[in-house]
Amino acid sequence: MPNRIPVTVASGDGIGPEIMEATLRVLEAAKAPLDFEHIEIGQKLYHQGHSAGIRPDDWKSLRRTGLFLKGPITTPEGGGMKSLNVTVRKTLGLFANVRPVKSLAPFVVTKHPIMDVVVIRENEEDLYAGIEHQQTDEVVQCLKLITRPGSEKIIRYAFEFARRRNRRKITCLTKDNIMKLTDGLFHRIFDEIGEEYPEIEKEHLIVDIGMARLAAAPELFDILVVPNLYGDIISDITAELSGSVGMGSSANIGDRAAMFEAIHGSAPAIAGKNIANPSGLLRSAVTMLVHTGHGNVAGTIYNAWQRTIEDGVHTIDVYSPMHSRKSVGTAEFADAVIERLGEQPRKLPPVRYEADRPNIIHYTRRPPAKKTLVGVDVFIHWPGEQVNDLAVQLKEADNDRLRLQMISNRGLTVWPDGYPETFCTDHWRCRFYVTDDAISIDGGDVVELLKRVHQLRLDFIKTEHLYLFDGRPGFSLGQGQ
Repeated sequence: MPNRIPVTVASGDGIGPEIMEATLRVLEAAKAPLDFEHIEIGQKLYHQGHSAGIRPDDWKSLRRTGLFLKGPITTPEGGGMKSLNVTVRKTLGLFANVRPVKSLAPFVVTKHPIMDVVVIRENEEDLYAGIEHQQTDEVVQCLKLITRPGSEKIIRYAFEFARRRNRRKITCLTKDNIMKLTDGLFHRIFDEIGEEYPEIEKEHLIVDIGMARLAAAPELFDILVVPNLYGDIISDITAELSGSVGMGSSANIGDRAAMFEAIHGSAPAIAGKNIANPSGLLRSAVTMLVHTGHGNVAGTIYNAWQRTIEDGVHTIDVYSPMHSRKSVGTAEFADAVIERLGEQPRKLPPVRYEADRPNIIHYTRRPPAKKTLVGVDVFIHWPGEQVNDLAVQLKEADNDRLRLQMISNRGLTVWPDGYPETFCTDHWRCRFYVTDDAISIDGGDVVELLKRVHQLRLDFIKTEHLYLFDGRPGFSLGQGQ
């Protein structure tokens, strides 16, 4: 008798309880060696004042089991509420989001019958860090954080994933023609690590044309490795291309824990109607079994699920008069899978899973670069319209170490040599750069500059230091320069 593995289970909101019940019944019928610890998450907890939608004591279960089978939840709108998904991923270090998508043609209608794509998405940073501020009456900001450790870990995970599964190609998607530092770092690390895997074909595409090609011809792609936001969008697109978002599965993998969930939301409009497709959550549970070393049980369930699809027993989201034999509800679909446990698909390729414990991805910190402070961007809330008037005031803050070099608005240089046609908000980036005589400055020089700006009765709302790293600029120049 195999050792039984404890798993933390939460049904969530909306259709969550229905698809979770269906999934657990299939797991139990297949004799999966799992012991379930049930916790509550979602709307009810938010309304009780738990800002992340989970009770503090239930973190003990998550940390003890290291496995989380999770239903979808509804995050209330408005301030003060955190995304539970993002919180769990970051708290437990679940840096890799793995979302496989494969066509089930001709049994599930799709325009792309030859499709087998895995989206591997960075899971902890990028814009999903959720660091936002309102800085002026007219401008809010969200900080995009791309780190070398985060990028190295997810990119190396993608290459190791490809090597273990004999996948042929990895495509990296970024927007580094615009975001040259953040997305540029991700692309550069992809190229660096890719050199260690000569047997794997590698390509980089700008994300917009890459997504267009993916939508038109997904058969051209194998594995995608992407930063967080792009990966979230792309994985839903690929799932829909295959036939239904309701069939998409998701694994969130870290070195010490993992979370498994469907990619769709809580769908409150159809909650309680017994029409939701449990396939996404069921497939995620199959991935969890493989992850824990129980490939045989995982294969039994997945093959039964494929046989059910082949037999035309479909939920309403994938039902088609031409390809379906019977339209069933959530519970009845689970019954159909249970009836077929032990059977093999006849036309779809049967699966056989090996134990697939993830590789531990270590990050080695590099020696620090020589860091030289050469200026500061001072962001000003100023409601005026004539930038020359602002420049005249700011020039009074110049001294022999720092001088006003340029002013930009929404990333475009508007002083000097701006154009009157350019629309400007009340949010101005004012760059003070080191003078030729000073060569470099220190924090004290920045403090003295800010004192002078304050004395001019200008409202500075944020500063960003401008550094050279081993002589190379660690800051963007901005459009128009």
